[in-house]
Amino acid sequence: MNNKTLNRWITRIFGILAELRLPTFLQEPVNKAVVAALKIDLSEHEPISHYASVNELFTRPLTRPRDVDLNADSLIAPTDATLIASGIVRDNQALQIKGISYSVSALLAQSLEPHELQSIEGMRFFNLYLAPCDYHRFHAPTDLRIVSIAYCDGNLSSVRPNVLRKSPVFVSNERVILRALDSRGNPFYFVAVGALNVGKILIYAEPRIHTNAAHGATIYHYDKPISMQKAQEIGQFKMGSSIVLLAKARCNVQESAPVRFGQCIGSLGDDHDDTTRNQQPQK
Repeated sequence: MNNKTLNRWITRIFGILAELRLPTFLQEPVNKAVVAALKIDLSEHEPISHYASVNELFTRPLTRPRDVDLNADSLIAPTDATLIASGIVRDNQALQIKGISYSVSALLAQSLEPHELQSIEGMRFFNLYLAPCDYHRFHAPTDLRIVSIAYCDGNLSSVRPNVLRKSPVFVSNERVILRALDSRGNPFYFVAVGALNVGKILIYAEPRIHTNAAHGATIYHYDKPISMQKAQEIGQFKMGSSIVLLAKARCNVQESAPVRFGQCIGSLGDDHDDTTRNQQPQK
């Protein structure tokens, strides 16, 4: 059994266990153990006793609204995460984490039309890592008009930073790609990257997308784009993972900084600079 198959089975088994609904007198101690082990902060969520399974705990919604930067040109964090890298796409290369780069056209796969390859040059990438303790739902970073949603089959390797330093995981792992136009009408890509123990990536607007299913690549085009307002909930990870944003934007967050859903992490616009919060991609 190769690593891809093994990781897929490990993830499916973990997903089954996480979905189990135990009697309350058993479920609550399990939830307490998970919260303690992962150092989960429930101050903005329902209490431990509310969750009927571990997956309900992982995918917990917020119980009160977050402050959201509503400036028209602000790019907000789509979830709670750590910004592990940001920079400018050069020669089709982006930085996964310091020292490891990846091909952006490979990341976007069939979502990128051949004539659009040049358009990704000079775009800003934002790589966001969700730890298991983080809020696992994700939201629109700006007003979006989604023109296609694609699923790329792939591995389910861990996306922990120490693993990302060894190989270009983003382009080999399974992922869901939202191709859109931002509030200025510029190209925008939202990539939800699968990972070990991520049972599913749910995209509410496209229930035909099934992750961790080994069904191969699929893409859905929309003659009438799907409109989403900034901060509208897009979907959720059933366990922590990573999100890659590609936008015509500046970055105003330091490398390795924790970010919170609703926080401004960049400014939209065509006037990019070459100043990044980390190293430029290296081939």
